[in-house]
Amino acid sequence: MTFKRLLFGRPLKSEEAEGEKMPIWKALPILSSDALSSVAYGTEMILLELATVGAFAFSFSLPIAAAIILLITILIISYRQVIDAYPQGGGAYMVAKENLGVMWGRLAGVSLLIDYTLTVAVSVSAGVLAITSAFPALAQWIVPIGLLFTWFMVWMNLRGTSESGNVFALPTYLFIFCMIALVGKGLFDWATGAGSAAYRVSIPTEIPASLTWFVLLKAFSSGCSAVTGIEAISNAVPHFRNPAQRNAKRTMLTLGALLAVIFGGVTILSQAYSIQPDPTGTKTVLSMVAADAFGRGVFFYIIQFATMLILILAANTSFNGFPILASIMAQDKNMPRMFSNRGERLAFNYGIITLGVLSSILLIVFRGRTEALIPLYAIGVFLSFTMAQIGLVLKWSREKSQKWKRKAFINGVGAVVTFFVVIIFSITKFQEGAWIVIIITPLLLLLITQINHHYQNVAKQLKVDLTAPIETADTVIIIPVAGIHKVVVSTIAFAKSLTPNVVAFYVAFSPEDAKKMEEKWEKWNPGVRLVVVVSRYRTVIKPLIEFIGRAENRYGKKMKITVLLPEFITRKWWHRLLHNQSAFRIRAILFARKDVVVATVPFRLND
Repeated sequence: MTFKRLLFGRPLKSEEAEGEKMPIWKALPILSSDALSSVAYGTEMILLELATVGAFAFSFSLPIAAAIILLITILIISYRQVIDAYPQGGGAYMVAKENLGVMWGRLAGVSLLIDYTLTVAVSVSAGVLAITSAFPALAQWIVPIGLLFTWFMVWMNLRGTSESGNVFALPTYLFIFCMIALVGKGLFDWATGAGSAAYRVSIPTEIPASLTWFVLLKAFSSGCSAVTGIEAISNAVPHFRNPAQRNAKRTMLTLGALLAVIFGGVTILSQAYSIQPDPTGTKTVLSMVAADAFGRGVFFYIIQFATMLILILAANTSFNGFPILASIMAQDKNMPRMFSNRGERLAFNYGIITLGVLSSILLIVFRGRTEALIPLYAIGVFLSFTMAQIGLVLKWSREKSQKWKRKAFINGVGAVVTFFVVIIFSITKFQEGAWIVIIITPLLLLLITQINHHYQNVAKQLKVDLTAPIETADTVIIIPVAGIHKVVVSTIAFAKSLTPNVVAFYVAFSPEDAKKMEEKWEKWNPGVRLVVVVSRYRTVIKPLIEFIGRAENRYGKKMKITVLLPEFITRKWWHRLLHNQSAFRIRAILFARKDVVVATVPFRLND
C-alpha cells in the first residue's frame, strides 16, 4: 500500500460517484454547520451593538431577532424555490446569470467565493479563540493551531464527501442536541420561574429618544450573521442522493427550523436570565446562558466543547460550497477549467486546496484575530442573496407560473431586506475592514471576466471547419547539437526517418572550436548537413533563433520548421541538477517566441 493510498484512500471509479452523494442526515452537518454555528454568536452581536447605548436597550433584541427569523423564513422559502428552478445547482450564481445577465451572475459567484473564504478564516479563528480561552497558554500559538485545523479539513475533504461527512456529522449533531436541550431547559425555567430565569421578558412598544434607528439597524445587520451559510444547500443540489431536489428541500427546511428555534430561543433566554455581553470577550453570551441554565457542571462544559467544535467545523460548509460553485463556474468558463476536474476520490481537489491556501493567508495576515476578520464577513453572502432574490422576481414575472405573484412578492421583500443589510454593513463596517471586500470584489470580477474572454478567444481560434480539407506541408528539421554522442545519433536517426530535410546546428564559442567540430562531423558523415555558428557572446539560444528566422524567411509557408532536441534523461532527480538544462531552456524560449514545432527525443541513462 503506497503512502498516497494510505493518506487519501483508494481511487474511486466514476461509477461510484452515486455512493459519494449525500443523504439528508449527512448533508445537514456538511452543508449547514456554517449557518448553525452562527447562532453561537448571533445574539451576542445584537447585544453588543445595543450595549453602546445602555442595558435598557437589550429588550429590543427580541424584535430584532424576530425580524431576523422572518428574514430566515423568507430566505428558506426563496432557496427552496431556487432548488426547484435550478436543480443543477449553482444557487445564487445560476439565478443571477440566467435572469440578470452573465455579468451579474459572475458578481454573485465572486461574492460567494469571497464569503466562503472568509467563513473558513472566521470560523477557524473563532474556534481557536474558544480553545485559547480555556487554555491561555496556547494564545501564542493561535495561527499555527488555526492552520493545523484548516489543513486537517483540507485533508478530510480530499478524501471525499462520504468520509468527511462521517467524521464531521457527530460534532454537528452534538451541538444541535446541546442547543435544543439548552433552549428547552431555559424556556422551562422561564415559564416556571425556576432558577435564575425570573426576569420578565417584554417586547418594547416605543423607542426611547437615546436609542437611534441607526443603532437598531447596526444591531440588526450584526445579528444577520445568523443567516450566513443558508445558500450552501442550493449550490449543492446535484450532490444529494436521489431524489436530489426533495432531499435538498427537506434539508433546507430542517435547517430553517433549527435556526429559528435555537437563535430565537437563545435570544429569549438572554433576556430571561438578564445576560449582559462581556465587552472584553472573555465570556460569550451563549456560555453565560448555559451557565445559568445548567450551572458550571459537566453539561456546561459539554456545551462549550460542542460550541468550539461547531465553530471550527463551520468552515467545512465552505469546503463543500466553494469547490462545487467553482466547478460550476469553471464549466461556464468563468473560472480556470481545472476547477471542474474531480480527483481520484471524486472530490474537486483544486477548489479544496485553493480554499485552504486562501484562508491560510487570511489567518496569517490577520494573525488569527476573529474581531479583525468579522467586519469583512457577510457582505458577499448578502450581496448574493440580493441578486438571487431580484433574479427570482424577474423569473416569476416573466414566466407567470402558478401563484407567481405570491412568489414574486416574497422574493421582492427578501431583495429589499438583504440589499438593506448590504448597505448597512458597507457603511457601518467600512472603516473596520469592509473596504477590503468592497475593493477586492470588483477586481476579482474583472479577473474572471478576463478569464472568460480568454476562453472565448481560444475557442474562436481553435474552431474547425469540418468540411475543409486538411492542409499538409513538408517539414525541415533543425537539430541543435552540442557534440557527437549517442543522444545526437538517435535523434538524427529519428529525424531522417521522418524527412530527408534535416540540418544539424552547432554553436561554437571560438573559431578553433568551430573548426574542430566541422572536422569531426565530416569524418563521421551521418548524411546530414551541419551549420556551425561562432557566438562571440557565448550564448546558444540567440544564434539558434536567428537561424530559425532565416529558415522561415527562406521556406515561408511551404515547409514547416521543426526543432528536434536531443536530451538525455537521468535516472535520479538530483542528477539533473548537475547538467545545464539547455534543452529545457531552448524549448521554453521557442514556445514563447517562434511558431515552430518543438519536440524532444529522449535518451534514458542507466545510472
